[in-house]
Amino acid sequence: MANPQHVLIVDLETRPDAAILPADHDPATLPKPIQNEIVTLGFLLARIEREGEYERYRVRKLGSASITHYSERELLARFWQMIDKQQPRLVTWNGRSFDAAVLKQRSLIHGLSAHSWHRTNPRYGYDYRFESNWHCDLMDVLGDFGASPRLGLDETARALGLPGKWNGQGASVDEQAKAGDFAAIDRYCEGDVLNTYVLYLRWAYFSTRSSARAHNASIQNLLGYLDAGRDSHPHWGEFAERWQASDRPCPLFVSEPDPESGPQAPDVHLRSEDVV
Repeated sequence: MANPQHVLIVDLETRPDAAILPADHDPATLPKPIQNEIVTLGFLLARIEREGEYERYRVRKLGSASITHYSERELLARFWQMIDKQQPRLVTWNGRSFDAAVLKQRSLIHGLSAHSWHRTNPRYGYDYRFESNWHCDLMDVLGDFGASPRLGLDETARALGLPGKWNGQGASVDEQAKAGDFAAIDRYCEGDVLNTYVLYLRWAYFSTRSSARAHNASIQNLLGYLDAGRDSHPHWGEFAERWQASDRPCPLFVSEPDPESGPQAPDVHLRSEDVV
């Protein structure tokens, strides 16, 4: 099986679809995936550059598409076309429970098909929960597939020194959409995409997909991309500034080993009585 050549980070912002909500639906509860109309689809596409056994990532495009320019059917069709064209490694946060479920279930409503999603590898492809090569749901992976309590994106991002949800909340999307403030929704969605991408880069290093050098090069590439686009997308610059101002232990770069001494062991010293 060929390996993916790109990673695609995806995040959705949705609102309840009043046309199919049950009459007795409790407004305080999140509708089921099929009952959520897509408002904005945020994404980041990065090329995977392989260096021996390691991967580094180079951002190709960051953005969002919303129902201000496309119908929901067009948003869905364009997403599946991207999957068909790029056959990327999809990266989500809680995607198996929500984002991917919305994409698949809403596509049934609009009569769409997803060729590469189901044909890339019918057994261990996008729908196989325990293989992160084609769909990496970071929340699921970090929680050991339900063995550990579920992590929220905001709390995880802030723990690592990322801005988290500094520019909005999902609970506000419906009201913002009613008010026609789709630009605010797009900015918020792109913020979630950026948080997810950086968390993915750190996980790729932790899981040995990336070396320390490749991780740091990927971070530097992202910072350069955000800086180049900050004039037209000020929230990109604000994300980078908040991130770089963090006082967390390792918010941006990880330590790189001395190339002459080889890999370094963690700088931890245990007494014999500490080891069980």
